[in-house]
Amino acid sequence: MTARRHLVIFAKAPAIGRVKRRLAAEIGEVEALRFYRATLARLVGRLGRDRRWSARLALSPDRAARDGALGFGGTVVPQGGGDLGARMGRAIAGCPPGPAVLIGADIPDVAPAHVARAFAALRGHDVVFGPATDGGFWLVGASAAGRRRLAFAEGIRWSSAHALADTRAGLPTGTGVAVADTLADVDDAAAHARWRALYKPRAQT
Repeated sequence: MTARRHLVIFAKAPAIGRVKRRLAAEIGEVEALRFYRATLARLVGRLGRDRRWSARLALSPDRAARDGALGFGGTVVPQGGGDLGARMGRAIAGCPPGPAVLIGADIPDVAPAHVARAFAALRGHDVVFGPATDGGFWLVGASAAGRRRLAFAEGIRWSSAHALADTRAGLPTGTGVAVADTLADVDDAAAHARWRALYKPRAQT
C-alpha cells in the first residue's frame, strides 16, 4: 500500500502586529494583517480539502492550535518552541508515516499543482525545496525514507537571502535534493500592490 501524503500549512494565527512585520513597516499593520488573513484563508480553502494529500495546520502561538481554527476542518497542531528550523522540523516529524511537505502561509501564488509537483519530485529524491525569490524557501519536504535526513542545523540565517543555501548545506552528505517551483513572497509595498491587483477582488467575495 502506498504511504499517505501529508501537507503541513505552517502559519501564525492572524493578529495585528504579529504577522508580516517587514511588510507592515511599509503599508501599515492593518493592511499587512488583511493580506495575511486573505492569503491564509485562500491556501486553507484551496489546499486543505485536496484529496491527493492529508492536510494539517501547524499554528503559532500554541494556544491558537485548536480544531476548527480559521475554518480549517482538519488536524490543527501547535508549532511549539524554538527557532524556525526547530518548529518546522517538529511539524514535519509529527506527521504520520509517509512523504510530508510543509509550506508557508504567506505566498499567494501557491496552487495545488505546485504542491503536487513537489510530492512527485520526492519519488526520486530524499528532500525537496521550493525556492522563494528572496533566497529563502516557501516549501520544504521529505520522502518517507528521506524524513530522517531532513535536518535544520543551527546557524541558518533565517529571513535572509542565505536561508535556502544554509539549509541545504546542513543536510547530510549524500542527501538527494529536488528543487520545486520558485515563487515570490510579498514583503514590500510594490509586491503588495501586485497582490491587490490579482487577488484582492476574489479575497473579498
